[in-house]
Amino acid sequence: MQVLLVEDDGETRDFIARGLREAGHQVTACATGQSGLIEATGRDFDAIVLDRMLPGIDGLALLRMLRAGGRNAPVLMLTALGSIADRVEGLESGADDYLVKPFAFSELAARLQALTRRPAVRVETHRLVVGDLVVDELRRSVERAGQRIVLQPREFSLLAELMRNPGRIMTRTMLLERVWDFDFDPKTNIVETHLSRLRAKLNDGFEHDPIETVRGAGYRLRVAD
Repeated sequence: MQVLLVEDDGETRDFIARGLREAGHQVTACATGQSGLIEATGRDFDAIVLDRMLPGIDGLALLRMLRAGGRNAPVLMLTALGSIADRVEGLESGADDYLVKPFAFSELAARLQALTRRPAVRVETHRLVVGDLVVDELRRSVERAGQRIVLQPREFSLLAELMRNPGRIMTRTMLLERVWDFDFDPKTNIVETHLSRLRAKLNDGFEHDPIETVRGAGYRLRVAD
């Protein structure tokens, strides 16, 4: 794999880079968020190992910039902050996995390998494909396993947003912002109502629900391991 490593601690950076290279990967190592941003936007990487606490542009800010710019390489975030709130914040910012320091290199390598095995969303011009779901954003059509599914506009927008972020937790607030443009009170149950309708239509005739509720965090579109 081509791996971008952004870590400001020299000892940790050398430790990870050496281990990844010994495992046969090509590693580009950076010590600051600014240099990481330049590298990440200059070419494509198969995976990114990103420290949360960085000088200048911190890890969360860098991650948000990359996701906003359409960079979808899987990101493993490293941090000394191990609370649930910290992890949720990292995942909401676009991280695919979280590893708390100190850690064993074998665990980092295994998590990185697992991330790159996950099937990412395939964008074919105007089509989003995740598992057996296909969304055509130009024709505003949805299919599951070849079966046409008719959705209302908000249901369609909800599904498309989840499919653009497969495996990533999407909070109620994020969905309100992106699908309803802040037009509704955050205390409303409009997200739950539309998701319930969306699920009923997607799962009609199917046993597997592709949308997972992450208790206390939000929702995500399941992807196969």
